[in-house]
Amino acid sequence: MLQRRKLVSTLLADRPANLLAVSSLGSPTWDLSAAGNHPANFCFIGAMGQAAPFALGLALAQPDKRVVLFAGDGEILMALGSLATIANQAPANLAIIVLDNQSYYETGDQPTATAGRTDLMAVARGCGFEAGLEIRAEHEIDDLRAAMLAQSGPVFALAHIGIEKLPLAFPYSFDGVTAMDRFRQTVNAGAE
Repeated sequence: MLQRRKLVSTLLADRPANLLAVSSLGSPTWDLSAAGNHPANFCFIGAMGQAAPFALGLALAQPDKRVVLFAGDGEILMALGSLATIANQAPANLAIIVLDNQSYYETGDQPTATAGRTDLMAVARGCGFEAGLEIRAEHEIDDLRAAMLAQSGPVFALAHIGIEKLPLAFPYSFDGVTAMDRFRQTVNAGAE
């Protein structure tokens, strides 16, 4: 199994200037924050199921930027309908990376549906995602990074990660207005 924080940091190392990163609440937010306090990161704190629709809207509104969503399996399971909408809207600049540990680790390590019979890759393909990959080992990370940065999307990637107890890495701000204003200014810089 992959180490979640190392994976996110590796994927974002030497990131291009046009990359906008979004994280779903919980561990993906701690992982994105641990990778660096970058002004082009937007971290969700308490809106489960909303990161995928947000990333879709951002990708559609910013077609010249690459949008990458880091989401947990629980987040994506809550927003399965969003996958169908994303596949049908088909933004070429969007990549979704699901960090699947088969657990709602943040709330007590209850198993998610992916610990059972649910296969998120099959769900994504059924929704219409044509670009997708599934990784389980470090030697596959370069393929994921290449797809994340350049493959025409929407890209759906399923990264199987282990459960790790890691220190929290807090985002820039827990205040929604402050965080959104900083992100908006970064996204709009040079747009005029």
